[in-house]
Amino acid sequence: MKSRTGRTRLADILIAVVVLGSLWGLTEVVLDSAIRAAGLPFRAGILTGIGIGLLAIAMGAFRRPALLVLIPPVAILCKQLVVPILNVSVMCKANSCVAVMLEGLAVTGVVCLIGRRLDRNRVIQAVSGASGALLAAGAFYFAGMRLAPCQYLLSFNSPVGFVRFMLVEGVVWAAFSAVLFPVGYWVGAQLRDTILAQERKPWLYYAASATIVVGSWAASAVAIAAGL
Repeated sequence: MKSRTGRTRLADILIAVVVLGSLWGLTEVVLDSAIRAAGLPFRAGILTGIGIGLLAIAMGAFRRPALLVLIPPVAILCKQLVVPILNVSVMCKANSCVAVMLEGLAVTGVVCLIGRRLDRNRVIQAVSGASGALLAAGAFYFAGMRLAPCQYLLSFNSPVGFVRFMLVEGVVWAAFSAVLFPVGYWVGAQLRDTILAQERKPWLYYAASATIVVGSWAASAVAIAAGL
């Protein structure tokens, strides 16, 4: 059993990474469209908070910051289903994909610096989520302006545009992330024992993971095809 655990541990973690990345991609496609259609405010903040909350689940479950950088690429690939389905350029979702990647990198950097102090301290967890979101927002402002700026982002293109963007968007991203990072970390901690104990019923873990991944990608593909 020990030898099998040693061999499958990495595989089990990578499966969890794909699951979380797929869920993140699903929210970026489906929830993004739903928020737009409903005309609700704070769309970017909500999506950022959910994405960072999903990263927190991985951190709470595995306590390995380096794994966090593997989750955003999965979400980005899910978002890029728009390319084969609608036959558009990869640049169509360039800025939002960059935002997802920057969020992952920023949170990874923050939790690496904080280390073990993150565990069981809700205040530090909230600060970590907020800090990661602020860093991602700041980096996104400069990257987005040069990559594929939309009309909204260009409205901040002024001598004081960066400050206004951080006050209007960065603070909102940080607020949602400060709330959802501790929630995600708690969820991950609760799932930790379940994931470690899956040796007894590995088929259940793999079946549930496959269902979530396939369901997330299928729902995203349907939403994209429907023009949502």
